[in-house]
Amino acid sequence: MKLKIVKIVDRASPDNERLWLKVLQDADMKFYVVFDTTYTGTNAISNLQRHAYWFPSKAVRAGDNVVLYTRKGTNSTQPNSDGTHSHFFYWDMDKTVWNNQGDCAVLFEVVDWTTSAYE
Repeated sequence: MKLKIVKIVDRASPDNERLWLKVLQDADMKFYVVFDTTYTGTNAISNLQRHAYWFPSKAVRAGDNVVLYTRKGTNSTQPNSDGTHSHFFYWDMDKTVWNNQGDCAVLFEVVDWTTSAYE
């Protein structure tokens, strides 16, 4: 995987709750989906995903930060002093999703998919 979860920051804070990811290798964010779920035991997660965020297409480079805010906002990118960038995305939720210690984030890299046709 070309990204890793660093941590969930400011859980349950409507204005500040966010997921911090680090880019390990150059990638396009359109291949990544984050799910919010819960732990069912030590190092075990539920197969019940409550919310999903599929990132839009955005090229990111090794060393960059990706920050997904739960709240509403406008996606943006800012340069960092070390030459990397921080990319900010917004889930546009009206409430927090990681609001207690039993909640966790799961990051998926989706390199191939298919959909069913609407009939």
